[in-house]
Amino acid sequence: MRTRTEPRTRLVPHTIDGETRMVYETYTVDVPVPPRDWDHIVLTGALAVVAAGLGIVIVWSTSSIGDLLVRTDVLKPIAYAAATGFSLGWIVCMALEWLARYDPARRQRPRAAGHAFLAADMAAVCVHGWVADSLKVGIIGAVLSAGAKGLYTLVLDHQSAPLDARTQQWVAIKRGELGGRLALGATMRQLNRVEDRAAAQEAALRTSPDASPEPPEEEAESPGTPPELLTTGPVTMAEAVRTALSCGITEPDAVLRYVRKVVDANAKEESVARTLRSLRRTA
Repeated sequence: MRTRTEPRTRLVPHTIDGETRMVYETYTVDVPVPPRDWDHIVLTGALAVVAAGLGIVIVWSTSSIGDLLVRTDVLKPIAYAAATGFSLGWIVCMALEWLARYDPARRQRPRAAGHAFLAADMAAVCVHGWVADSLKVGIIGAVLSAGAKGLYTLVLDHQSAPLDARTQQWVAIKRGELGGRLALGATMRQLNRVEDRAAAQEAALRTSPDASPEPPEEEAESPGTPPELLTTGPVTMAEAVRTALSCGITEPDAVLRYVRKVVDANAKEESVARTLRSLRRTA
């Protein structure tokens, strides 16, 4: 068995004049060297060849299609930027194929779209060769794109581990559950933003100069005492919070208790806190 020497460090006691301290000591150990993983090496080499081929194809296709578009009196930067779209389209589809390599159903759509983008790329390269009086060169360039796509498809099919029907269903159910959690989180964030904007708009409308002034109270109530006016009819959360602030009730817990008393016994703490922050900002 092959081994290699590796340096290690450890704490050891060291005593001087009767005082012991833990210090680091360097030592070496012989560890076994695992055999070469030729399967991984070959796969890495295949991926490197595919990546190099894709790079060459992108340069060739962009050069050919860009030169073709320049002939229509389009500015060179714009023409070559548009030319990259022909190659990048089917290469992005190849990336989506790789991400969906364990789900044959999801992989079919990006594969079909990639074939369509590849056909458009090959056609444009052939047209450039025909316009430039070198149709053979154009056909060769188109074959290069098809060859790069074919090599990638072979590597992808080799790398895709086949799943039995029951395992495939389990993966689909798990993906759906996680996707539902992500969707629920995004939806809740959106609803919270809408609720914040609604509370801010309501507070702005009630504090604007055009709003009808509230009738003065005949007797001044002591700070911290909930006004009796709100207990005579239905009110909104924003009104209850605003009334509590006007009476000197500023603690969030006290405001929450007051809102639950006069508006809704099941009022959520986060909704009351959000309305309180909104009214304080607009005050």
